[in-house]
Amino acid sequence: MAARFWRGGLVLEIGGETLALRLEDGEVNPGAPAGGEGVIRYSAEESVWSNLLAATPPPFFNDITPATALGLRVEADPVLHAQYYGAAKRAIELLRPEGAMPDALSDAVRAETAPPGSFDAPVGRYIHLDLGGHDFRVYYEEAGQGIPLLLQHTAGAHSSQWRHLFEYPEITSRFRLIAWDLPFHGKSLPPPLRTWWSENYRLEGAFLRSVPLAFIDALGLEDPLFMGCSVGGLLALDLALHHPDRFKAVISLEGALRIAASGEFPGLWHPAVGNEYKGQLMEGLIAPLAPTAYRKETAYVYASGWPPAFIGDLRYYATEFDLRQRAGEIDTSRVGVHILSGEYDYSGTPELGRAAHQAIAGSTWELMEGMGHFPMSENPERFVYYLLPLLERIESG
Repeated sequence: MAARFWRGGLVLEIGGETLALRLEDGEVNPGAPAGGEGVIRYSAEESVWSNLLAATPPPFFNDITPATALGLRVEADPVLHAQYYGAAKRAIELLRPEGAMPDALSDAVRAETAPPGSFDAPVGRYIHLDLGGHDFRVYYEEAGQGIPLLLQHTAGAHSSQWRHLFEYPEITSRFRLIAWDLPFHGKSLPPPLRTWWSENYRLEGAFLRSVPLAFIDALGLEDPLFMGCSVGGLLALDLALHHPDRFKAVISLEGALRIAASGEFPGLWHPAVGNEYKGQLMEGLIAPLAPTAYRKETAYVYASGWPPAFIGDLRYYATEFDLRQRAGEIDTSRVGVHILSGEYDYSGTPELGRAAHQAIAGSTWELMEGMGHFPMSENPERFVYYLLPLLERIESG
């Protein structure tokens, strides 16, 4: 399926050995590809491949993209590589030992079954918010009671990433969870009284910071907590700096003071590259032992987003956001700051999370072992193992 229409082939150079597939319209044919147009070639020393092909690859050897910083070389037209990234990923997966990937329908996933007619916990509705001088009709879901906990999704995604958290009574019995779709994401449709289709969508920090503040005012929330992941994780630290008196505490998932990225992402919004590439790329940020069904669900959310949203959100994530010179100004006597980093996250790496903690006096930091960039959606059961004790500490002051 991932190789459909591919004319060319895949070549893997493993030390002195070469493996090759020749493809005609996505079908494997005998022999090796002739080379040149339509060919993707990966090469590396045997030591690199031994990590890439391990049953449980060590951090950053679990996917093609992070492995390129660790010795994997790529030769391919960039657009072709984006088009058939999923096929190349799958070919490498199939070279790993049988049974290396987790069960697609693990016990954690099976536990979601419920009788017909059952309702899940969250209730969704729309609220009108004035954001940047425009009326936005924003979709949000909530469940639970007690201390408000505002939830910000990742770049290019939407609030369904938090759906698992809504179903933990040990959390919702004490916390009121509120998760929204940013404007232009999910069910938060663009504003009809604005020619948004003629604009180049770019997420800016001032606009992003205004969203949780608008929810606090509109819903009359007192001493809320804020938790965000990725873009939301950076936003958590941004809010702690700019609006410390509006929150009891912030929880930064995969946070950092600065994400070292060029801001150029060819393939994320290219006419010849399908939206599924985004999902396939995000799978590489997920830990290899996450339940396969949840890994695919996380990728699905990315593949189903409005095409410009992801790269537009990365403007804030990779270009604008930078707290390296101001982190010391964050006053944790006014707002609690807690950072959680996934072991397999090659974007907001554990080193970046620890560095943020060291720069913010009074903050806390913890490594989530066996977790990647999307803890709340890739492995919710394991995420709650880390999150619940933190929430209890915050609740007790």
